[in-house]
This record gives sequence, C-alpha cells and structure tokens, in this order.
Amino acid sequence: MNGVSADPRLLQGTLDLLVLRALKWGPRHGYDVARWIQQSSDDVLRVEDRALYVALHRMEDRGWIEAEWGSSENNRRARFYELTAKGRRALATRTSWFQRYSEAVFKVLAAAAA
Repeated sequence: MNGVSADPRLLQGTLDLLVLRALKWGPRHGYDVARWIQQSSDDVLRVEDRALYVALHRMEDRGWIEAEWGSSENNRRARFYELTAKGRRALATRTSWFQRYSEAVFKVLAAAAA
C-alpha cells in the first residue's frame, strides 16, 4: 500500500496526537518522531518535514513538549523533544476524544440508508 502524506490542513489535530504518542516513552528528535509514526503505521502514514516541525513548534508553544539540543545516534546535532506534564494530559484527553470520534465516523460509514 502506498503511504499517505500527512496534510497539515486536514490532519493538524491528528498529527499532534501522533507526535504526542511518539514522545510518550521518552525524548526523540524530529526525524525519529517521523520514522516512528511511519513504522508504527506499517508505512501508511508519512509525515512531511514541514508539517512535523510546525506541529512540534505549536506544541512547544502550548507547553505540551520541551526541547533541548543533543546528539543523535549518528552524532549529529539535533533537538530532542519530550512530553511535559501538560503534554501527557493533552495526550490522554486527545486519545479519548479521537477514539470516540473515529468510532462515530465508522458508525456513519457502516450505517444503512434511512
């Protein structure tokens, strides 16, 4: 199956949720976040660099994540992003909402004509 690039206009809330989830287990740099999302979706979802960094900066402005400079696994300078307590709460809230939302969408898609 071909990958689907994340369109920031359509997927802003979804992209935020996916990034928060990628950071749940500890700090990651941007490329690693994008790679984790792609691998976790069996190569269906691909996050464009620009969309990812816009999302990371937006979440940093909201206080959901913090960033600091470090070295990547190949010794390149990279910013590492980590969830804050506020970000963990946002992840829980948004996960719950998204589950209800997606269940409702699938109910509509499966509904018989009235």
